[in-house]
Amino acid sequence: AWTGEIRGRVVCDVCGDASVGPEDHVLQGAEVAVLCITKSGDVLNYQAFTNLKGIYKVAETMPESDRWVSCLARPVSSFHEHCTQRGDAHSGIKFSYNRPSGHSHTVKPFLYKPASTPLYC
Repeated sequence: AWTGEIRGRVVCDVCGDASVGPEDHVLQGAEVAVLCITKSGDVLNYQAFTNLKGIYKVAETMPESDRWVSCLARPVSSFHEHCTQRGDAHSGIKFSYNRPSGHSHTVKPFLYKPASTPLYC
């Protein structure tokens, strides 16, 4: 059998500068959707929520002949009261999945920004 894992983080980009810095914080409970296409052409849809550290993970064990070929990860929503606006222009990140069994693919962080930028920014 083959096992794949996709992981990433969701962060509140407090100053809206499109980079993760010391003023930013992770978002717990943010929802992320991951769609993967397998070698046989099946489309698998996963739903994940971030943990206390803002990290989400999806994993699957399947026959090697039916493993993931490419995936699309996209942020769905942030339930944080001050940080709900999508901070990046991209609706998702598409990538080829070519990791050997037991290894994970890390997606760059998804950013949300507050409705109003703090004065210290």
